[in-house]
Amino acid sequence: MPDELVTVVLPCLNEEESLPAVLAAIPAGYRALVVDNNSTDGTARVATQLGADVVAEPRPGYGSAVHAGVVAAPTPIVAVIDADGSMDPGELPRLVAALEQGADLAVGRRRPVAGLHWPWVARVGTVVMSWRLRTRHRLPVHDIAPMRVARRDALLGLKVADRRSGYPLELLVRAAAAGWRVVELDVSYGPRTGGKSKVSGSLRGSITAILDFWKVIS
Repeated sequence: MPDELVTVVLPCLNEEESLPAVLAAIPAGYRALVVDNNSTDGTARVATQLGADVVAEPRPGYGSAVHAGVVAAPTPIVAVIDADGSMDPGELPRLVAALEQGADLAVGRRRPVAGLHWPWVARVGTVVMSWRLRTRHRLPVHDIAPMRVARRDALLGLKVADRRSGYPLELLVRAAAAGWRVVELDVSYGPRTGGKSKVSGSLRGSITAILDFWKVIS
């Protein structure tokens, strides 16, 4: 599958510190599309200087940023990955290849690198949510799709409505209801390379995200 068919959507809120390394790791031929979700730092400036396409999304929320990026993507295939440096964009070609082999949606399962501090609330929340996805929705997943690849038009056709942290969970639920073939592949998960997490960086952020998740899959 030709690389130029892939846009990598990077939802961003104050990620100027981590963006340089993340953009440098985007596979050759892939388009990087940074969605600036009300950043107060130099996120948009850094992204532009480094050659990424930039879209401003004023409506707050992870889901708002992701949706804006998918809508703006000019390619048939879209990949979504966090811009904090915790996951390697260099692993995206394996997920793209899964589409070529028949998958409708390819998602990453985070495998922590040695010594990674993964807050217990976030870890337990991931276990509970993925268990619910397996048992209620029959999805073969053990994570909540932090890295994912799908065909753009089909993804928009799912009409995912959540504009907060629940977006990836609703995507998985709707994919299951639509009969999509979902493939999960292991991906490395390390510490963020700059800035502060908006979710696991605080107990309040983690709990808010978990409540968003549960609302989607309950």
